[in-house]
Amino acid sequence: MVYMCGFFYLNKEMNMAQKAFEFPEELYYDKNHHMWVRKDNSATIVVGIDAIGLDNLGDLAYITLRPEGTVVKKGETVGTLEAAKMTGDVFAPVSGRIIAVNNACVENPGLVNSDAYGKGWLLTMEAVNWEEESSQLVHGDDLEPWIAAEIQRLENQGFDA
Repeated sequence: MVYMCGFFYLNKEMNMAQKAFEFPEELYYDKNHHMWVRKDNSATIVVGIDAIGLDNLGDLAYITLRPEGTVVKKGETVGTLEAAKMTGDVFAPVSGRIIAVNNACVENPGLVNSDAYGKGWLLTMEAVNWEEESSQLVHGDDLEPWIAAEIQRLENQGFDA
């Protein structure tokens, strides 16, 4: 099931507009870095950028990711993004070892914008502390209130979330 978060806002021309964000509810979300996580089996996870993160970035132009075999701690940089609206880092949502990089996205960054939760994944990792660190990710019943609060936070900072 997919959670669609829709809301109204006043755009720069003071017209009422609507924007909707897709958040598949089976995923986990890093509330600090707008990354999503899908647990594939006992230790393997897939990582990508969530809808609000992509909306704030705009169209991606360049992606660089750390190589397979790199061991990272939760919150460490695993790559960089260059986009229409800004440049930023990609952060590890949990600790582990990078086991695959999605080279299709590195070669064609627009794939992330067009299919963020499908073919637009960034990397897979072998999580080393999933049970403890996943509790710090947003999931399940906490998803809807977090999205609403995050949209409000970004609007207060001047973003067109």
